Amino acid sequence: MKSEGHSVRLENVAKRFGDVVAVDSVSIETAPGEFLTLLGPSGSGKTTTLKIIAGLEFPTEGEVYIDEKPVIHKPAYKRDLGMVFQNYALFPHMTIAENIGFPMKMRGISKEEISRRVSSILDLVKLSGYQGRYPKQLSGGQQQRVALARALVYEPSVLLMDEPLGALDKKLREEMQLEIKQIQERLKITTIYVTHDQSEALTMSDRIALMNQGKIAQLGAPEDLYERPMSKFVADFIGESNFLEGKVSRVEKDFCEVITLRGLLIRVKAKQGVKDGEKVNLTIRPERIQMEGELQKAENIIFGEVQEIVYLGETIKYIITLEGGEEIVIKSQNREGGNFREKGRKVKIGWNLENCFIV
Repeated sequence: MKSEGHSVRLENVAKRFGDVVAVDSVSIETAPGEFLTLLGPSGSGKTTTLKIIAGLEFPTEGEVYIDEKPVIHKPAYKRDLGMVFQNYALFPHMTIAENIGFPMKMRGISKEEISRRVSSILDLVKLSGYQGRYPKQLSGGQQQRVALARALVYEPSVLLMDEPLGALDKKLREEMQLEIKQIQERLKITTIYVTHDQSEALTMSDRIALMNQGKIAQLGAPEDLYERPMSKFVADFIGESNFLEGKVSRVEKDFCEVITLRGLLIRVKAKQGVKDGEKVNLTIRPERIQMEGELQKAENIIFGEVQEIVYLGETIKYIITLEGGEEIVIKSQNREGGNFREKGRKVKIGWNLENCFIV
């Protein structure tokens, strides 16, 4: 199999459907061999962006470059792309070998070469020996592997995937995430992947472009979006976050002090440009908050009362009303085997300064 991917670059790409702006001046570039995920809620523009790259939608403005060559006026079949969708679109009357070989047959590749490549790609997706079966004889996960094999078999330089795991159950979906990533890394194929599932994006991506209302809200490595969100939208969409509103009362070099709407004093990591008296939103991840018994050194210590306890198996979620009246969620690892704090109990909680951000 060919083992080098091409770069993909979008330059000020926009798409309007009448008065609706689906994609709003998006510029983004992948490195060759990179796994880039377009993540976002329904209507954020991620699928339309992918279709523009694929040649299935024509942009209102902008240009798409593949390997630094403009492709907007090229039809989809001339863009050297492999595509996998949520609907696998396998031909029910064809065997697995015939389904996978179909794109090569359409390109006039010899039967001998088709047979060789089909055998090779089936081995790669762990379906050796399934050549003679029909799609209805395969499970959902196996059908997904066939769709992936069909997209890869003619050795495209770029792979596009639109919610390919959406029809699978949770356990199988998680298994397939790792398998797809392993195949992508082995082939070093540039991959652009669309999903609304933030956990999937965090698991698979080299970088994530989080989209909202047709624009890119933040672009970066998964850990950047999770650990250093640039806006309330990013912090809320990637993982789970607590938000507290307040006003800056003091600014130092490394930290700020914020008085919340209910009068709590909280120290947070300094943010460039923040000034005394400014209204701000604070965010902190539920798993970064410690409860008494776990509390070590923490710059912020607050008292509260347990309102709800939600059992999640490996973690326990606590909904706490703080002494000022605000509500906060805490997630703790379930190390106690069922010995949870009871509702109504007064508790002391805390977190470190570097785990709380102004967004």
